Amino acid sequence: MAPTHTPAPPLTLKPGTAWADAWQRCLTTAPEAFRGDRVLNLWAASWQQDGHPLPATSPVDGTPIAGPPRLDAPTAQQAVRASLDQHRAWRHIPLPERRARVSATLDALTQHRELLALLLVWEIGKPWRLAQADVDRAIDGVRWYVDHIDRLLADRTPLRGPVSNIASWNYPMSVLVHAMLVQALAGNAVIAKTPTDGGVACLTLACALAAREGVPLTLVSGSGRELSAPLVRSAEIGCVSFVGGRDTGARIATEVADLGKRHILEQEGLNTWGIWNFTDWPSLTAVIPKLFDYGKQRCTAYPRFVVQRSAFDAFLSAYLPAVRSLRTGHPLAVASPTDPLPTLDFGPLINAAKAKELADQVAEAIDRGAVPLHRGSTADAQFLPGQDTSAYLHPVTLLNPPPSSPLHHAEPFGPVDTIVLVDTEAELLAAMNASNGALVATLSTDDLATYARLAPQIRAFKTGHGTPRSRGDREELFGGFGASWRGAFVGGELLVRAVTDGPPGERLPGNFPDYHLMP
Repeated sequence: MAPTHTPAPPLTLKPGTAWADAWQRCLTTAPEAFRGDRVLNLWAASWQQDGHPLPATSPVDGTPIAGPPRLDAPTAQQAVRASLDQHRAWRHIPLPERRARVSATLDALTQHRELLALLLVWEIGKPWRLAQADVDRAIDGVRWYVDHIDRLLADRTPLRGPVSNIASWNYPMSVLVHAMLVQALAGNAVIAKTPTDGGVACLTLACALAAREGVPLTLVSGSGRELSAPLVRSAEIGCVSFVGGRDTGARIATEVADLGKRHILEQEGLNTWGIWNFTDWPSLTAVIPKLFDYGKQRCTAYPRFVVQRSAFDAFLSAYLPAVRSLRTGHPLAVASPTDPLPTLDFGPLINAAKAKELADQVAEAIDRGAVPLHRGSTADAQFLPGQDTSAYLHPVTLLNPPPSSPLHHAEPFGPVDTIVLVDTEAELLAAMNASNGALVATLSTDDLATYARLAPQIRAFKTGHGTPRSRGDREELFGGFGASWRGAFVGGELLVRAVTDGPPGERLPGNFPDYHLMP
């Protein structure tokens, strides 16, 4: 008689992690910023019950969550004027007091670390491990600036007006909140627009903790089209900081260039990983799962492999076992209430529309000649019984996407890898530079001389030798080549220089309309 197998019990939501639990904790922790079933806007140093909340659902399982309370342009303009008043007072606050207020904010963020991370899980679908890392990187990164701010601000002064931040949804803490607190530490009042696609509750809680310490933050919601004029073109704004796609970034770049306004515009690029005369395949197998963190929904993801044709069989032998090992599913689903939260590589994409868009692009690319090398399935994922899975996309790997496909030339921002085969070094470089500039790149080659010769010809701000590059923390600089970046570079001392004024005639490192200067 064949042995019988007892089916595994269905997964359940980890007790205490439901959206209702997180929301109740927000109401208790910061009642001034959360009201009933909605969040408030923060401007003129107070929480305002204005704007029209949009309905929103979690990408995790379709649970209704709080949406952004969208302001109209006239109200946003009032908020900008109020921020200028805050800026004129804050810039004269002595540095020791600014440092003390930002440090107290970091202590409060640390105290509420787990709640901030849980909000990130529900609002943008980050697995628990990555959500905690996002919060920790924000806190640890700003602490570095607190410790070094005297040196970084030597002979520098705050800008003439507040810094306006428009950022994407994928890293609310380690990119947006991090930047806001450093900008304030440097002597500026700070404005931020909440991303429409997610993160409003996490950002609201973080800003509430900072506002209690007297840090001059403004947090508003609204459509990009409605708020572009007040947040980008207003004369009161001293600097515009943007993180997002090339289309929106190009429009903002045109506006700030016309106004001669200080700007930091981080835009997308097709980050590539080249394989040339390479044999250390175990090292590649080990790194592949890490490249899928958060479903490649980040600006430093590597969605394109450019592989020497003669090494393609060895590459596949190293790559396919790794991509088949990826762990996906509901970030808060457990087999037993006492189990720890699952360790996943990624959960859902930001919403069902994005998952469908990418699935359609994959189907179209295959229809036009791309070769599917790997496609994950629902059987590989862990879900709650009957849950909404419309925002999930399982890993896909395509060989030779056709030039007509967006997957050939643009960043997919999802768990879709494409592979291009090349025969010469010239083809390798052309394929690695397909998007006219990128933030990061990597070249895997056994020969140091080959790396030293080819790496400078790869148009990426950071190029790794067999290892992935990241945005970086603390003293590490960050920027982009070509169309992936406009304006001042950031990271380390450059972030402070980008949001302060130095000596007359200073030329900041960055990509500007009239010059390009590397640090």
